[in-house]
Amino acid sequence: MGWQGDFRKLDPQTYSVYQAKFPEIDKIPLIGNTTADSVSPEKVLTLNPDVAIFGLSGHGPGRDSQLVKQLEKAGVPVVFVDFRTSPLKNTLPSMRLLGKVLHREQQAENYINFYQDNVRLVTDVTSKIPDSQKPSVFIELKAATSDDCCGTAGNGNMGDFIDLAGGNNIAKGLLPGALGQINLEKVLSANPDVYIASGAKAPDAKDPGIKLGAKVTEQQARDSLNSAMQRTGISTLKAVQDGNSHAIWHSYYNSPYNVLAVQAFAKWIYPEKFASLDPKKTMDSMYQQFLAVDPSGTYWVDAKASNQ
Repeated sequence: MGWQGDFRKLDPQTYSVYQAKFPEIDKIPLIGNTTADSVSPEKVLTLNPDVAIFGLSGHGPGRDSQLVKQLEKAGVPVVFVDFRTSPLKNTLPSMRLLGKVLHREQQAENYINFYQDNVRLVTDVTSKIPDSQKPSVFIELKAATSDDCCGTAGNGNMGDFIDLAGGNNIAKGLLPGALGQINLEKVLSANPDVYIASGAKAPDAKDPGIKLGAKVTEQQARDSLNSAMQRTGISTLKAVQDGNSHAIWHSYYNSPYNVLAVQAFAKWIYPEKFASLDPKKTMDSMYQQFLAVDPSGTYWVDAKASNQ
């Protein structure tokens, strides 16, 4: 068994949670760092893997990489999953595939049923809403982490979550693919009804960005969101001024746990229609049924506390 070092490097908070429960994960051989180019074919082949699992896009080797060709030549089956580019289309097939290759088919089906049930809590409502009545939504990915604004999701990635939650994603008509940049002027022109920022900064991070994830408190998350909303341009958006601004853990952008983001988005876009929907309860149930650790930290937050 081997893996890249992106989990440890890009999400040290969550890594430390699993490390505390399973200290032996420190001994798992690293086949590379956080980029596809860093993956060593030699290291992979010396592990004599029974199967190689990669993502269709992201930090690892893609379908056309030399590593894939070398593995296939060596007789190692290579499979690809996708929770990043087209999660609406590929999350469930990816989970089913993982269940098959890891001989955990029943566990995979259990999760698929859980996922479908919890997505249906949203889509049973949003599927009946006419397009003309859908609020406009803008999601800024990794908000405030650079001077360039604005990274976002259009046709795919977190844009899929906006679609499921019944929002009108302003980036869909501006981006040809799942991820990209649109300039601030276009965001200001669209003046969305709902603003969502993503981030995954550690609680002790000194650089700008949204603090969310394991070990982050709700107040730390809210303070970082409010700081990000004070930037030039963003502060003038209707959604910001109306108090309809929120933040989501960035790592849901590439995770089978993305159903939690879908539910959070739905509550933000239609607070009255989803008054009884409780994403936190869904998360607790997910952890209890499928994960080996307890939930810790903050994974989404509103700009205003619920009692304000």
